[in-house]
Amino acid sequence: MASFKIFENVCMFNLKAHNSSSLNGSINVPGDKSISHRSVILGGLAVGETIVNGLLESEDVLHTIAAMREFGVIVKKLDEQQWSIYGRGVGGFDEPKNALYLGNSGTGVRLLLGLAAGNPINAFFIGDNSLSKRPMRRVTAPLEIMGARFVNRSDGCLPIVCSGPKHLLPIQYELPVASAQVKSAILLAALGAAGKTTILEPEPTRDHTEIMLKQFGAQINIKPFNKDGREISIVGQPELQAKTIHVPADPSSAAFPAVAALITRGSHIKLKNVCANSLRFGLFEILIKMGANIKIDYCDNTEGEKIAHLEVKSSSLKGIKVPAEIAPRMIDEYPILAVAAAFAEGTTIMLGLKELRVKESDRLSAIAKGLVACGVKVEETIDSLTVYGRGGLVKGGAFIEANMDHRIAMSFLVLGMATEKPIEIDDSTTIQTSFPNFYELMTQIGCKLTMPSSIK
Repeated sequence: MASFKIFENVCMFNLKAHNSSSLNGSINVPGDKSISHRSVILGGLAVGETIVNGLLESEDVLHTIAAMREFGVIVKKLDEQQWSIYGRGVGGFDEPKNALYLGNSGTGVRLLLGLAAGNPINAFFIGDNSLSKRPMRRVTAPLEIMGARFVNRSDGCLPIVCSGPKHLLPIQYELPVASAQVKSAILLAALGAAGKTTILEPEPTRDHTEIMLKQFGAQINIKPFNKDGREISIVGQPELQAKTIHVPADPSSAAFPAVAALITRGSHIKLKNVCANSLRFGLFEILIKMGANIKIDYCDNTEGEKIAHLEVKSSSLKGIKVPAEIAPRMIDEYPILAVAAAFAEGTTIMLGLKELRVKESDRLSAIAKGLVACGVKVEETIDSLTVYGRGGLVKGGAFIEANMDHRIAMSFLVLGMATEKPIEIDDSTTIQTSFPNFYELMTQIGCKLTMPSSIK
């Protein structure tokens, strides 16, 4: 409890990262955010009591829990990271009496828009300033074809009122953008439609929703589509059965201590029980191609998701070309990959990054601006980033505005753990979005993080 209070106090202020000596130890990073959201939502759609072990208790997931309670689902915390969810069944949700506040969670709001569309109710969705700037038409467009109605701003962003029809229509829909959130919203809505809904996915995206729907008993079928894509079909109005879910560690969170160890001399860390889903593991594949000393030990797979223990040692990295095709499998990890690229020998070219423009912030711009401030040469286009590696000699000494983006904040703190001069971020509260014990775990393995003396 004391360690949490330490982070609770620190997270209200700026944080500064200092050059750290070798990092060592074995840690468990928090539960996977994507799987945690889906565990709560599908548990609410099932009949009976679902138990979720290892749930990520971050702000994003807690907002989803609060929303599910507004829908009439009973959600209780049993123990640390263990939750009980008494489902209402498909189509059995109450109309929320209050606005559903999703904070900064794009995953939460987009999945819940699909969920609400599958029920004959009205639901009002709101978020913080950052979430209210993120595009929602990509989700509402297919849901409108299914019969749902939306009232929102002219730019399609939050706030949004969703009105689910009495009889939702099954559809066939080809995704115009590679987005697991859009795909999942359609799948969740389709549970309330009489008949078969088919989604054509030109590029594979994370498939946690499909894996978990099968676990809960949905009739879902997946087959190849075109060259690399998939055709996903689901039959509506099933009776989903409650399950016990074990949430593995989040590979997106594991990326931060992993890269910190790679760029800090003499480091050797172990990361346990990490989700190794092939559609989420792109970063580690790229790091290994750059010369990273990462040993992957795959464990038994009992619930559809691959699990692995990672052993990471400090490494001399080389710049490479990162193709656009891999972007859907590591879209959240480009900020921390750019940090690794800054310490590499040679040039790293990252392509297909346009989607980073519409994340919690304009991540592509934030990465480029921050690296330049730290003495790293970059070239930025509308959908690419080129980083000219410094071969381990990065100046640092910058003050970084995180722009309410947790991954930008954590990435530049990791950068500061190996730069010549400290790096300070303007606000660490956003880290609670996905990695609430970041400070605790990173300092546990030897990272030096402090509050600036002026605000202690």
